[in-house]
Formats: sequence, C-alpha cells, structure tokens
Amino acid sequence: MKAYWQRNIKILLSLLAVWFFVSFGCGIIFADFLNQFKLGGFKLGFWFAQQGSIYVFVILIFVYVRLLNKLDKEFDVNE
Repeated sequence: MKAYWQRNIKILLSLLAVWFFVSFGCGIIFADFLNQFKLGGFKLGFWFAQQGSIYVFVILIFVYVRLLNKLDKEFDVNE
C-alpha cells in the first residue's frame, strides 16, 4: 500500500507542477515573451493568465482521474 501512495503523490506533484508552470510561468513570468504571439485575437501571455490556466486545470483533472483509475487497477484497489 505504501508503493501505491508513493505513486499517487508522484502523479499529483507532477500534475501540480504542470499547472504551476502554465498558470504562474506562462501567465506571469514568460508573459512578455508570449505576448508577441496571439491566440484568438489576444496576446498569448494575457490569454494564459486569464483563460489558459483554467483550461489546463480542467484537462489535468481528467488526466488525474485517468491515471488514478489505471493506478487503482494496477494495485487492485479499484471499486
């Protein structure tokens, strides 16, 4: 059971790192660089700060569910 939780935490931290990079990195740190590109008529840095991080967060929820279902089956703890 310890191995299960270690993998679970590893998946969680990996997905949180992706979300942090997208929301903080693309929306704040790299915004000036990304603003030279446009998406839907808006500067890309602005888009990530306002909408992109939310979309990525929702996608990461589905990725987390899929990875945890796979992990549950692997460790035979699925319902």
